[in-house]
Amino acid sequence: MTNLQRFLNRVALFLLATLILVAAVYDILWRAFMHNPALNGLILGVLVLGVAYAVRRIIMLRPEVRWIEAFRSAAPGFSLREPPRLLAPVATVLGDREHSGEVLSTLSMRYLLDSLSARLEESRDITRYQTGLLIFLGLLGTFWGLLETINAVALVIAELQLGTGDLLAVFDDLKAGLSAPLSGMGTAFSSSLFGLAGSLVLGFIDLQATRAQNSFYNDVEEWLSGLARHSTREAPPAAVTAAPLPVPGKPMPAYVEALLQQTAEGLSRIERVLQEGEKARAVFHQQVAALSHGIGALNDRLQRDQEVLARIAEAQRVTAQKLGGGDGSSALDEATLGHLRSIDRQLARLLEEVARSRDEVTRELANEIRVVARTIAIAAGEPQIAGE
Repeated sequence: MTNLQRFLNRVALFLLATLILVAAVYDILWRAFMHNPALNGLILGVLVLGVAYAVRRIIMLRPEVRWIEAFRSAAPGFSLREPPRLLAPVATVLGDREHSGEVLSTLSMRYLLDSLSARLEESRDITRYQTGLLIFLGLLGTFWGLLETINAVALVIAELQLGTGDLLAVFDDLKAGLSAPLSGMGTAFSSSLFGLAGSLVLGFIDLQATRAQNSFYNDVEEWLSGLARHSTREAPPAAVTAAPLPVPGKPMPAYVEALLQQTAEGLSRIERVLQEGEKARAVFHQQVAALSHGIGALNDRLQRDQEVLARIAEAQRVTAQKLGGGDGSSALDEATLGHLRSIDRQLARLLEEVARSRDEVTRELANEIRVVARTIAIAAGEPQIAGE
């Protein structure tokens, strides 16, 4: 398992080097600290708390490592009922597995790893917030000191009096007045110094704590993967041949689990196909509605044309009766009557052509409707009659 001591050694060496550096420039740091002891003390307090919490993150992994090692070696006095904080879900699942005899599936392993990752990530957020807080306090001190400097410079300029003629007195007043702006600049730079240096120290320790947690997470992942593979190998052959379905109290065969996963994927694909079929059916319904509307418009037009032709034929018949004599004798010569008979024959052929065109259009529309109906039936998955 993970050797946590090497991470603690790195943290200790880094803190020792930091303390040596602080001791080397102690006088400078002390003068900078005294420019604003309250704010700089707050920054150092946040730094100490952040370092303590980051080191605690590494130390808290020791019970987890000891518990896993005790589980592997079946040490005397080991109990699944007394798990550490991070591995509590793992202990619960392993305890249920021992009582029911079920295998540790891949989905269960992934759930346990996600739970462990969420707990580790929660502890990292606090250290990241503390690092950002150090930078914020340093910037806060910077702006605070700059505001003090601006106010002090404005006050010195306002109180500067050159009308007395005593330049030495004016120079002494100027020196006394510049002490306040210099104090503000000291506050600004000292707070920035302590804030940035503190974030640097805490960032390195947080890096070591994060690496320790990542190493622990990888070891737990390998351990659970080994348990899942071992549980799969322990499945009895009789369960594979005689009981293809899950039986209460018996482990599920590996091929059954794979078959169930493939079935779930197949059902998902079928669901997507059905959804696409529903969309296609909706499009077909819209096309059929548009086609029906067009057929209705064409039928109305044919009826209007037929009525016009009927009126023309009636007018022709009335004209022929008027041109003929009332006593049956013809009031026209033979040439005119021949022309009228020719017109009558042309109108008859025109009527026949219109009727034949209407029948052909009706048959073509019926065939188109039949093809659309077959297409909709195929898209809906209905059985087709042979020879239809």
